[in-house]
Amino acid sequence: MKLFAIFGDPVSHSRSPLMHNSVFKSLNYKACYTRVHLQDGSKLRKTFFDLSLDGANITVPHKEAAFRACDEVKGFAQKIGVVNTIVKEDGKLIGYNTDADGFLYAIKDFKNIKKILILGAGGTAKALVNKFLDEKLHVEVLNRGESRLHYFQELGIICHTWNTLQVQKYDLVVNTTSAGLKDENLPAPDAIIQNLLQNTIFVADAIYGKMTPFLQQAKAHKKEYKDGADMLLGQGVLANELFTKNELESEDIKTFMQKSFDL
Repeated sequence: MKLFAIFGDPVSHSRSPLMHNSVFKSLNYKACYTRVHLQDGSKLRKTFFDLSLDGANITVPHKEAAFRACDEVKGFAQKIGVVNTIVKEDGKLIGYNTDADGFLYAIKDFKNIKKILILGAGGTAKALVNKFLDEKLHVEVLNRGESRLHYFQELGIICHTWNTLQVQKYDLVVNTTSAGLKDENLPAPDAIIQNLLQNTIFVADAIYGKMTPFLQQAKAHKKEYKDGADMLLGQGVLANELFTKNELESEDIKTFMQKSFDL
């Protein structure tokens, strides 16, 4: 029996156990998936081995700590320094990132996206910004202060703080912060959010499972919006393929993961 888990703080809200266990049970794959509430990201590696895990997903705020915990990082995760999926191979921790491709899956119904504003400057923001740049899209970042913007500035993209932002027209505004996850906060001051929502076509929030204040405002402005559920599904399918070493069919994984959202 293989054992997988999701690390995060908070983590009690996570649907990942339902999603992956639905796949394992439906396809008779001998594995189980659970949650681990981890407050100190520096203890991720030790906790992984103490629990004898075979793999894990990592959610906020530990995705950059997960990168440091790995023995080897592959693909897109190596480029951005952010890991959301870990697989144990021959006693070593191998890191991947499935967030960005999961997000592209989530917004596939949003047409003609060319100019994007990302709210926040954490691990999810790094993944999305790099993926959008790979897709030759114009992307900008808005964060409360400057300290976490250096990474994005080195990529040559336009960055703003709450004090310097001059709102323009955007096709898509995406919240990658944790604002609204366990509180009723907006990802930026109300005046900024109202201005942004008046000047965008589409809105997305990486948070899922609740109507965040940000999405409530998007709805009030009659904007087409998505929460993080489709992103969660997209990255979850990719993570499950890594966990099961492609022993299961992708369409089967997707089918039973999708069914778990009805539970």
